[in-house]
Amino acid sequence: MKKPKIMTMGEILVEIMTTQIDQSFRRPGNLVGPYPSGAPAIFIDQVATLGIACGIIGCVGDDDFGRNNIERLAQDGVDISSIYKLNEHVTGSAFVTYLKDGTRDFIFNITNSASGQLSMEHVQEAYFKDCTHFHVMGSSLFSFHIVDAMTKAIEIVKAQGGVISFDPNIRKEMLNIPEMREALVLILEYTDIFMPSDHEIALLTNTNNEADAIKEILEMGVREIIIKRGKEGCCYYSEKEKIKIPAFKINELDPTGAGDCFGATFIACRAKGMDARQALIYANASGALAVSKKGPMEGVSSFAELDEFILKN
Repeated sequence: MKKPKIMTMGEILVEIMTTQIDQSFRRPGNLVGPYPSGAPAIFIDQVATLGIACGIIGCVGDDDFGRNNIERLAQDGVDISSIYKLNEHVTGSAFVTYLKDGTRDFIFNITNSASGQLSMEHVQEAYFKDCTHFHVMGSSLFSFHIVDAMTKAIEIVKAQGGVISFDPNIRKEMLNIPEMREALVLILEYTDIFMPSDHEIALLTNTNNEADAIKEILEMGVREIIIKRGKEGCCYYSEKEKIKIPAFKINELDPTGAGDCFGATFIACRAKGMDARQALIYANASGALAVSKKGPMEGVSSFAELDEFILKN
């Protein structure tokens, strides 16, 4: 069996957070950070923490925010050789404030940052030589030149027999652009493992009914669908199986990155040959531990930590 190597591509940024609930960005206040962040970066850092060979393609500025990310990813074992430093653009950023109702407000600098410059020229076929699995984050698909770059990477990996997973994580306004919707549907058609949240399952289908959407997606050739349901756990669907796994109960401190850690853990477990049920239990545990710590990457877990958590719960 070929040794797994998981890769991804997309935004790399820092996250800076308020310290008080309902703290407004309209007036001065205390902030914490910068923390390394970006959905693909969180995903791949969790994969590395589980001991799987992995890498990321992305762009950062030649600044301390960029170095913050590169040093953390390298420290945790991620191949950083395809993270490009751009002199003319700064590293992306996200400022986050937490509201009483449990939601969050963000101020992003991504489109005009170094991350927004990612393009086909950064996708070098040689870098994918040992790649067995490529993961797509919908949050990364915010421009047509990035969609083109992502499609190029997918086609390289598919041509060498690799697996494609897709976490839609799509901003709804993207779907109002017909060409962007077509691009996202194209990526779904390449997808082997689809990992939406419950409100996303039907976004790229011709129906609003969840059961019909699942049927439609499986008929497209997607082999596995994992629906993330937050505090309700997760559900798994394939042509042969339907599995429901309850969530672990835990006090939530910071939800950022939980879905990314969940997805990374499921993919890593499947790459190691685990069955779907076992992978889902580990993924649920990973998501639970992720929300228990402040900072998007601070809640990543090793298999030893996940085993201990599962045993106790």
